[in-house]
Formats: sequence, C-alpha cells, structure tokens
Amino acid sequence: MSATTTEEPARGMQLAELLALPVAFDLETSNRALQLGRTKGFQLAKQGEYPVRVLRVGHTYRVTRADLLRALGVDPNSDGAGSSHPTPPENIPHHQR
Repeated sequence: MSATTTEEPARGMQLAELLALPVAFDLETSNRALQLGRTKGFQLAKQGEYPVRVLRVGHTYRVTRADLLRALGVDPNSDGAGSSHPTPPENIPHHQR
C-alpha cells in the first residue's frame, strides 16, 4: 500500500487503529504508531525528546490519543472512510488551497 492512500496516514498503524485507541495508552503502543523501536522510544521518553508529549504515571509512561493524533496530523473527527485532513474553509479560493 502506498503512503499516499487515505487508509494509512500513520507510519505504523492504520487510521482505524489510531481512531480506536483508548484515551491514554502505553508507550509501546505509541512507539508502534510512530514506528519507533522499543529501546529507542523509551530512550527518547527518558531524555524528554519523545516526538509526542509523554505523561509519567508512577513507573510507566503514557501517551494520550489526542497528542498522538495531533503529532501524526490525523483529524480525530475522521470516520476512517475518507481523508484524515481537515476540509479547507469555503472562503479560501480553490487555487490557494
């Protein structure tokens, strides 16, 4: 499947998988969506350089669905059937979109 299809906006998960994620989840799930290996993902989180905001809960790292979708440029209101990009406002001329 090519990277230009609307069914695979994220690098490591299908759009439907991303939209079905719970509100918060473990770092390994986020690593999969971002196509990061386990070691690299945990290393980035520990250094404060993870590409998504990471929450520390006790001894675990958590990521929110909203933060992950935002980082991936996925519209959380998408139904998974069409484009995951927001529709441009009607007042912008078509040639400027």
